[in-house]
Amino acid sequence: MIPEPRATDLDLVDVETALLRAAVGDYAAEAAVLLLVNAGHWPAQLQQAGLVSLLGDVDGEGMWAQVAWPDVDAALRAGTIGGSGSQLRVLRAAASLADGQPVDLGDLAAGLDRDHLALVLAAVAHAGGSHGEDLPPLAAWPAR
Repeated sequence: MIPEPRATDLDLVDVETALLRAAVGDYAAEAAVLLLVNAGHWPAQLQQAGLVSLLGDVDGEGMWAQVAWPDVDAALRAGTIGGSGSQLRVLRAAASLADGQPVDLGDLAAGLDRDHLALVLAAVAHAGGSHGEDLPPLAAWPAR
């Protein structure tokens, strides 16, 4: 019997691709994943902490994955994952976009460094659908 693949067994690029593949078509979910991937800090931590689940090859195009958003707070409290104040705010913004978790916008904005603020603004604009074909996005994703 061949065991089911786990996210912890995959290369990080493959995990990020699987997360993006599963999010396509849902602007808020896309924005959350793009925020995490562009910020760079969280995908590896979430993967190693077992907070990314593989959903299989849903459409014949490759693996799909999702973040276990309800388990993120417990992992933070346990110290399984962690980051700077700005990085934590990015994670909370992503959780709010993807899973509707409440976030204090005043605290969020005031505690972000400039680079992370640019990413969160791009994520909010993306979630709002501002990246359509006819107009440029209100806040573009910074070049990587």
